[in-house]
Amino acid sequence: MSVNILEICKRARAASYELAKLSEENKNAALCQMANALEANADRILEANQKDVQAAKARGLKASLLDRLALDNKKIGNMAKELREVSALADPVGKIESTWTRPNGLIMGLLRVPMGVIGVIYESRPNVTSDSAGICIKSGNAVILRGGSDALNSNVAIGEVLRDALTGTTVPVDAVQVVPSPDRAVAEELMGMREYIDVLVPRGGANLIKTVVEKSRIPVIETGTGNCHIYVSEDADLDQAIPIIINAKCQRPGVCNAAEKLLVDASIAETFLPKAIAALREKGVEIRGDQETKRIVSDVKPATEQDWYTEFLDFIIGVKVVSGLDEAIAHINKYSSKHSEAILTANFDKALKFIKQVDSAAVYWNASTRFTDGNQFGLGAEIGISTQKLHARGPMSIQHLTTTKYFILGRGHIRE
Repeated sequence: MSVNILEICKRARAASYELAKLSEENKNAALCQMANALEANADRILEANQKDVQAAKARGLKASLLDRLALDNKKIGNMAKELREVSALADPVGKIESTWTRPNGLIMGLLRVPMGVIGVIYESRPNVTSDSAGICIKSGNAVILRGGSDALNSNVAIGEVLRDALTGTTVPVDAVQVVPSPDRAVAEELMGMREYIDVLVPRGGANLIKTVVEKSRIPVIETGTGNCHIYVSEDADLDQAIPIIINAKCQRPGVCNAAEKLLVDASIAETFLPKAIAALREKGVEIRGDQETKRIVSDVKPATEQDWYTEFLDFIIGVKVVSGLDEAIAHINKYSSKHSEAILTANFDKALKFIKQVDSAAVYWNASTRFTDGNQFGLGAEIGISTQKLHARGPMSIQHLTTTKYFILGRGHIRE
C-alpha cells in the first residue's frame, strides 16, 4: 500500500495549530463523540479485529500476546469509557504554572501549552489507537499512529471510526491519523520527520523500542519494557504475599506491569518457596530458579544469566533467593528495566529504604505491580509508561504531553 508520510505529517501539523486554539469544552465534546462512535461501531471494529486474530493464530502467536490483540464488546466499552474519563480530566493547556516579578518591573510566567504533533509507534494493542487519540486531543496535540502488522485491520478500523466522529465537531479530522501500512520502511520514514513531529512515543517490546531510539531523528519519550520484580522480605505477611504474587504474574502475563521475577529472603525460603512455587504452578507458570531455589525445589528449570534481564510476557517467572534487602535492591537495580518493583514487608524502615533506593518509575509496598497504569493512578488513559528520567517518568497522560512557554509582560522595558 502506497503511503505518503510527508502529506500525513503536513496535515497533522496544520491540524495541531487549529487544535491548539480550541476550548476545553470543544475538546471534551469531541472526545464524547468519539466514545459514542466506538460503541455504535463495535461490530465493524470486531469484524476487523477478527481478521487480525485469525491471522495471528495462524502464525502461532502465543496466548498471552493474543490476549493483548483480541477485542470484544467489553474491551470496546472500556475504550469508550476511557475516552469519557479523559474528557472529565482537568485540561492542562493554558494553566499558568507560576509568575514572578523582576526588580526592573518585568512580570514573567510559565504557561502550559501543547507539544504540537505526537507520533506513536506501537505493537499488537488496538486499544492504544483510541487511548492515544483521546489523550492527544485533550492535551491539544495532533497524533500520528503507526501500529504493528498484527493489529493493522483493527487499528485502521478504529482510526476510521474516530475520524468519522470528528467530522461533526470543531476538532480537525486530521488531528487523528492512522498510518495504514505495516511496512518498516514507512515507519523509518516517519522517524525522520523531525520538521513536523515534535515527539515520538514507542510502545511495545524491547526490539521495537531499541529500533525507535536508535533510528529516530525526532526526540523520543522511551517507554520501557517491564522486567518487574517482587521481593518478599523475611517479615512479610506470607498469607498475603502469595495472592499478590499470583495477581502480579498471572492476571495478564502479556502486559508490561506483570511481575517477571520473584526474590525471596533466604531466612524464609525453605518454608515459603515450596508454597509459592506450587501456587504459581497451579496457574501454569514455568519456574526458572537460581541454584538455591533449585536446592529447595529440585525440579525447577535453572535460570540463565539472560533470564534475569528478560521480560517474558508469558507464564514464566524467574526466582532467586537473596540474603536480604541490600542484595534484593542491588539485584533489581542491575537487572530491572526500571518499570515497576514491589517489596512485601511489615517493616516501615525496610519499605522506605526500598522505595528510596530502587531506581524504577513505580515502587510498591505490599501491593501488586499490576497497578502501574494511567487509569489506576487516576490519570485517565495513558499514552505509555516512561522508564526514562527526562520530562516524564511512569504512566504518561495529558499533563505529560504538554510543555511550557515563558510569557513576559512589560511596560516599554528595554535592556540597558
